Amino acid sequence: QVHQVCHDLRTHPTLSRAPAINALGFSQGGQFLRAYIQRCNKPPVHTLVTFGSQHNGISEFQNCGDNDWVCKSWDGYLKRNTWTQFVQSRLVPAQYYRNPEDLQGYLENSNFLADINNEREAKNATYKENLKNLRRFVMYMFSEDTTVVPKESAYFAEYNQTSDEVTKLRDRRIYKEDWLGLKWLDAKERLEFKIADGGHMQLSEKLLRDAFGRYFSANATREGSS
Repeated sequence: QVHQVCHDLRTHPTLSRAPAINALGFSQGGQFLRAYIQRCNKPPVHTLVTFGSQHNGISEFQNCGDNDWVCKSWDGYLKRNTWTQFVQSRLVPAQYYRNPEDLQGYLENSNFLADINNEREAKNATYKENLKNLRRFVMYMFSEDTTVVPKESAYFAEYNQTSDEVTKLRDRRIYKEDWLGLKWLDAKERLEFKIADGGHMQLSEKLLRDAFGRYFSANATREGSS
């Protein structure tokens, strides 16, 4: 999918000539757009805004009720078969499934997130350089999100289900060793961490108006390019 979008934008009669574009990603669309930036970025993205995206993956496919045995059975099946080629190639959430208690399986078999997060031993320098071209990278986390587990994934944070501890982005190796250029962007004051009230993708008109006015208006574009 990312490869196709890269091709479509690169060959588009109008967009291919744009000096830059801005991008807005909802939920899994956020990491998809980030993959576009890292892998091709032609035309280049200047502002990336993501809402409730799973930048550090998910450790649960869905939240099942205590007595929802159908849900629990399906969730168990997915977890047992996550790293099979069949599931990785057909189920999009499996491509950004990341359980901190099974990092080896993730690093060896993830066909998307482990790559775009530059977590494998061999780092892709292009991913880092392309992301550093952002003028703004804005990440919204939904305060009551129970669909994305953990919700802190929207900030690249890591959640330990055993200890119930959250390791924030700035305390993680991906930031300290700057695998993606996030530390560089932060030093340039180009990273923003925002809160959106409510559950996953509960987008109020006020929230959208504020985001569009702040990051996508003509004035915001001029400020971002200065």
